[in-house]
Amino acid sequence: MNYFNHPLLRVPLLFGLGAGLAAFLLFLGLHTLGITALYVYEKYPFDFGIHLIVMIAAVWYYRRNVGKGLLHMWEGLTICYVVNTVAALVAGWLIYAFVTWVDPSEFTRYINELTQFQLHDKANYVKTFGEEAYKAQLAQTAATTPDVLPLSMLGKKTLLGILPILIISLVFRKQDYSALD
Repeated sequence: MNYFNHPLLRVPLLFGLGAGLAAFLLFLGLHTLGITALYVYEKYPFDFGIHLIVMIAAVWYYRRNVGKGLLHMWEGLTICYVVNTVAALVAGWLIYAFVTWVDPSEFTRYINELTQFQLHDKANYVKTFGEEAYKAQLAQTAATTPDVLPLSMLGKKTLLGILPILIISLVFRKQDYSALD
């Protein structure tokens, strides 16, 4: 348990928890407005903006308060990846709990809208992948259950985060070069 007292792990874990809760609040806000929040998350990952803002805040906080103005690139990468991973898992599991126990109709609406989108886009899908792949995709969508949400969110956020995490780490990087003199 002493591992969690290290600031390189403690700081991004706390920031990631905050980002996950904020992403879940965004989900609840969209749901309250009557928008199928899962479908919006699938097509337009607005919640990743929350991840980016919190990653920048975590790196800035770590550099200012823990690193005393210095930050290695590997520290920035570590902080951003931990924040992004924790935020995606927290939001994913909270959304899973919501669509499983609070409002299962949210998941049903999501599957219906996703199916409608696939039916509407049939010509492009068949042209690109073929009729059999299209039918398999429709069957897979119909068989989808809410338990895929946490890992799906984690995978998407990890892929979305590769370039921004690298840029954030490069921008906030500051090393002490006086040791080389």
